[in-house]
Amino acid sequence: MSDKSPKPQEPDTEVHEDPNEPAFDWMKPKTSSGASPATPAASTAATPSDNKPSAATASTPTTPATGQPGSRADRKAAEAADVEVEPPLFADTLAGASTTKQPSHYSEPLPTSALQIRPPEDEVARRNAEREQAAKVKPVGPRIFQVLLAVFYPVILLVLAVRAVTSPLFLWVEYNRPGFPGDGYGFSTDDRMTYGSYAVDYLSNWAGPRYLGGLVNLDGDKLFTDSEVSHMADVKLVILSAFGAGLLLIVLSIIAILYLRKRSTGGIRRGLFAGSIVTLVIIIGLAVLAVLGWQQFFTEFHRIFFANGTWTFSLEDTLIRLFPGQFWIDAGIVIGALVFLAATVTFILTWPTKRRRGLASAQADEDREESDEATPTNDDADSLRKEPTSAAR
Repeated sequence: MSDKSPKPQEPDTEVHEDPNEPAFDWMKPKTSSGASPATPAASTAATPSDNKPSAATASTPTTPATGQPGSRADRKAAEAADVEVEPPLFADTLAGASTTKQPSHYSEPLPTSALQIRPPEDEVARRNAEREQAAKVKPVGPRIFQVLLAVFYPVILLVLAVRAVTSPLFLWVEYNRPGFPGDGYGFSTDDRMTYGSYAVDYLSNWAGPRYLGGLVNLDGDKLFTDSEVSHMADVKLVILSAFGAGLLLIVLSIIAILYLRKRSTGGIRRGLFAGSIVTLVIIIGLAVLAVLGWQQFFTEFHRIFFANGTWTFSLEDTLIRLFPGQFWIDAGIVIGALVFLAATVTFILTWPTKRRRGLASAQADEDREESDEATPTNDDADSLRKEPTSAAR
């Protein structure tokens, strides 16, 4: 074989990747645009010199940089690197905030935040109405105690007035006052005072009927008959019941006053004011009935508390001699006068004036606020002084 004879060419053993070959597309990593990246040799125009392999390229084995990873782990890494990362939500807003970098402790809510969504106007109006209604509603407890105080007050005054009448002091005033009728059967003023004091003391102590049944006069006869002692026992039951009820109402009224003092401003005044009005109405009504017909009023009063026939006596009986009709008229007048006087004083002292209702203080606070708003502050005064200076310049 001569040197001029053509030498047989060795087959091209280098693996050339054809970018247009679809069979190898699955082995090519995808870019963010979805197309396989081309090698620098493939992306540029092919030249005739590129078609001839050099000795260096022919002898160099293929590497993972040619687009075909050598192992499965390399392919997984390449696929993970090519996964397109989704941009974060509100990226533009965050990017703008990062570029400005304004130091602030408050961040403006995003357009889709609930703070930017205002409810409808009718819903806002409904909520405001409910809020105002809830603010106007007052607690039930203070109202209940005010009503109880108003109801208890007239009963307490009446019981206290009865207690003042059922005392030896009232007996002494009655027996010694001018015009009081004397006893036509022999009792002197001292005898009346002695025997009457026993009867009055029996109404307020815990003694039994023998307290009056065992009394005798100067002749040795019983001072009070059995019917009189029985009636005085009934009177004692009524009086002690009234005193016990009055004491209980006084305790409850003190509790109500303490409660209203802590929980309701002006609640005590309102309760006593209402109670004084109720007391005046009741006492005036009873006084009118008594003036129109005292005998009928006295009879109906006894029928309420005592059985018929147990409270009527003759003029010779001791109870009538000690407590004639004029005594009961005077006792009714004193009871009515004491209750009326106490209720009137309470009515005057608890009258709802502006100062007592707190309107005066509220008006003073409003006037003070208006004066504070009208008075210029130091900064305003400085600005007012600077303005003429700048105008002069």
